[in-house]
Amino acid sequence: MKEIIVIHDYLVSESIVGDWDGQEEFVAERINEIYHLIYDLAEEDIEPEILAQLLSLVWDTWICQESLPDIDSEDIYDWCQHLLDNREQYLQDLTS
Repeated sequence: MKEIIVIHDYLVSESIVGDWDGQEEFVAERINEIYHLIYDLAEEDIEPEILAQLLSLVWDTWICQESLPDIDSEDIYDWCQHLLDNREQYLQDLTS
């Protein structure tokens, strides 16, 4: 059911991410990598509402992280997997 979610609705461009001292394009690519990986790792039958809520966490979680330009793909994978494995905790935090 995840195909109901249009991942392109979440993707960002360098003009959206703000000032990153010339690394705006790279930061946008990193955030988009996170969006894509969450989508790819999510099970095919995930409820669309749940996937949308998880995707909505990406921007608020990552845009303020000064380490974002330095994070590698393995760390991104680990975070995305952790998010999916512990979704109840993250979704509960959304409603608190």
